[in-house]
Amino acid sequence: TVIHYDPWWNPAVTDQASDRAYRIGQDKNVHVIRLAAADTVEAKIITLQEKKRTLANDIVNVNNSSLGNLSREELLSLFE
Repeated sequence: TVIHYDPWWNPAVTDQASDRAYRIGQDKNVHVIRLAAADTVEAKIITLQEKKRTLANDIVNVNNSSLGNLSREELLSLFE
């Protein structure tokens, strides 16, 4: 069981920490839990991680048209 209670801004760091529980030859289930109280900095970080993950997936997946659906404000917010 992996419990994340202090998330990083970068979702890749959290994913890497979770992936360490999966070892070669692992035959037991691995449970990943992300703890965050409502309306806290941690909850906002998790929301930011989800947005970053979605954006990264959209950029990598060139056949996805969601980048073309971004508004001018959303595109400009990427560079802030």
